Amino acid sequence: MGLKLLIADDEDTIRKGVAKYIRLHSDRFAQIYEAENGEQALEFLLQYQPEVVLLDVQMPLRNGIEVMKAARKAELNPVTVILSGYDEFAYAQQAIRFGAREYLLKPVRAADILACLNKLADEEFGSEERGEASGENEQANHFVLEAKEYIAEHYAEDIALSQVAEKLGISGGYLSTLFSQTLDCKFVDYLNLVRIDRACTYLKQNYLKTYEIAYKVGFRDEKYFSKVFKKIKGVSPKEYRSA
Repeated sequence: MGLKLLIADDEDTIRKGVAKYIRLHSDRFAQIYEAENGEQALEFLLQYQPEVVLLDVQMPLRNGIEVMKAARKAELNPVTVILSGYDEFAYAQQAIRFGAREYLLKPVRAADILACLNKLADEEFGSEERGEASGENEQANHFVLEAKEYIAEHYAEDIALSQVAEKLGISGGYLSTLFSQTLDCKFVDYLNLVRIDRACTYLKQNYLKTYEIAYKVGFRDEKYFSKVFKKIKGVSPKEYRSA
């Protein structure tokens, strides 16, 4: 069974961006929780007890140090990585004293964050999460990886859950369950994440019209594309392009 990860950062773009990147590029973390302030971070720590935490230093309601102190008081000691700006170095030093394993300086790429989290997870938990998994779990993870690869290649086409499941030789219901358990999202939600991620690339290039981009990444209706885009990114395609 995969690890649980808590990402706590009051900046939506950072928190959501890192969470999305990890879901797209790693199967190490079975559950990813997102907290937008220190109080919520502590609630998630107490309720879900994630093994790994990515914690911003400066957050509303409670800062990262206060969250770490409260977690320690509750006898929780997750593998913690601190995110900090230049002017918060003193806080970062405190965090290290309270048990933080790594200190990452903003701005930092999502790829570097994932590499750091994976390294610490390997050091702390070894290969148990993957190496000692049953044959059934290994096969389930294999099916999800195969599905993700298929989506990456065919996202622009009119693909459906049943079609991908047929390619893998399993039922649509089983594949749907695997997505929910492994990625904490539905098949269509993951497909839309991939499509919107590709759409962002086209929008930044600024030479295709919105309806052209919608069709290019697999949507057959511009209005629906805009609705899904805003749900995932928080802004309309037009606003994203001009940002």
